[in-house]
Amino acid sequence: MLSASGREFGGVEHVLEIPSEDLFDGIVVATDAGLRFVDRDQIEEITTTHVQCGLTDEQVAGLSEPHAAHVFDVHPSADFGSSLHDRFGRMFRRPHWTRET
Repeated sequence: MLSASGREFGGVEHVLEIPSEDLFDGIVVATDAGLRFVDRDQIEEITTTHVQCGLTDEQVAGLSEPHAAHVFDVHPSADFGSSLHDRFGRMFRRPHWTRET
């Protein structure tokens, strides 16, 4: 994860969605200070190599911990399919994402 200044402040831990609408809700980031939540409105670009957010370094330092249970975990099985969690798995070049029950 990159701040608006381009400083890396953590890595994608898991992705949250609004299941009833199959919409992306935000990303939980693993930082040196623990897990932090970045809302979808704060994310400017997602590529195969990085996630760029529009937050300043000061705003990044003030990110809150996630309050909701996460929806997707990494699973070491094959990475295929066309659903939202399959696309995120490919996008971040991580093993297949599995929905938590």
